[in-house]
Parts: sequence; structure tokens; C-alpha cells
Amino acid sequence: MTESYSIPESNLLIEEEIKHSRFISFLFHCPSQDTLKLTLTNIKQEYPGASHYCYAYVAGAPNDMVNIGSSDDGEPAGSAGRPMLASLQGANIGEVGAIVVRYFGGTKLGVGGLVRAYSSGVKQGMQQLSVVTKFIRYPISLSCSYAQLADIEYIVAQHDGVMLTKEFTDKVELKFELAKDALEHFNTQLATLTQGELQVKFTV
Repeated sequence: MTESYSIPESNLLIEEEIKHSRFISFLFHCPSQDTLKLTLTNIKQEYPGASHYCYAYVAGAPNDMVNIGSSDDGEPAGSAGRPMLASLQGANIGEVGAIVVRYFGGTKLGVGGLVRAYSSGVKQGMQQLSVVTKFIRYPISLSCSYAQLADIEYIVAQHDGVMLTKEFTDKVELKFELAKDALEHFNTQLATLTQGELQVKFTV
């Protein structure tokens, strides 16, 4: 089985008016907490003077329970961030963030109303979000000769690998990442290329 999961391909904006309050839900690719902070800063500049800027994010695989977070940003505890996070986690999409901007319209919604309002746009957005597949890659180290380098770079690229570092001494020390299901075919090509001299395995 291929180790992969879906991530957002592009950003999505959904705007709703609920009991005179304006709710703007923004969904985006969020591979790290730093991305969340940067996006939040940009949203605050784009939508100044809002009553609340609530957020939730899953900055890893869909089932990641570590790289996650949420904020009610002054709304009653548990009425905004957590329901938004639950909506993200229920969609089986990874590396996704949601920010909901609220302009208060004068009518209080109560905790139940807030839960529905903050999760509404996020749920709709997650159904509409265009996604791409991200393959989980693992690190590999390899020593090769200068003559072999171009061919090895070519087959790394052919297998959708990611080259991390190249160190040039008397040989070339390569560090790159491959998906697990690419390893066997990669080694077959590598063996053909190097007359069986080189084989690789994951370093973790």
C-alpha cells in the first residue's frame, strides 16, 4: 500500500451571514505552525477590525495528533477553535489550516449557535477543497562516483524523489528521500546502472 495522504491544492474562501454576523472561512495548505502564523497575520491585514480571528490546523498527516492546534480568540471556550478542528480532522485531509473571521452583527448566538456557525464554513469548504496526493518519503544516504552522479540524479527524479544534499569529496555523498513503494524499482534501476555495485536502503 502506498503511504500517502491528501493535502490542499489551493486556498478556498467561504463567506456566510448568520444572524447579522459575517463569517469568513479561509482554508489553506498548512504544513507547519509557522505557515499558520504567517497566514493569520495576512488575514488580519486583509480583514481589519474583525471581532474574532479563530483558527484550527492539522500540520501533518490527517491522523496526526501532535502537530495540531486551535484558538477561540476570545469567543466562549470550546465554541470556535475546537469545532473547527473537529471539522478538519473529520475530512481525512492533512496539512490543512482554517481561519474564520467574524464581524459581530449585534445578535449573540450562544455557545451552540457559535459551534454551528464556526464549523459551518469549514465543513462546506472541506467538501469543496481541491486536493493533491502527498507521498510520505524516507531518507536515504548513498556514496557514488562523480561519473555515476548524473544517472543517479536522473533516477531519483524519475521516482519522484527529493534530493536533499550533495557533498563532494573523493566521492559524492548524496542524501535524498524516496517513497517506500518506490524503493524496489529504484534499486533495480540502480543495480542495472552500476552493474550491481550500488544498492540503497532507508536510513530510518
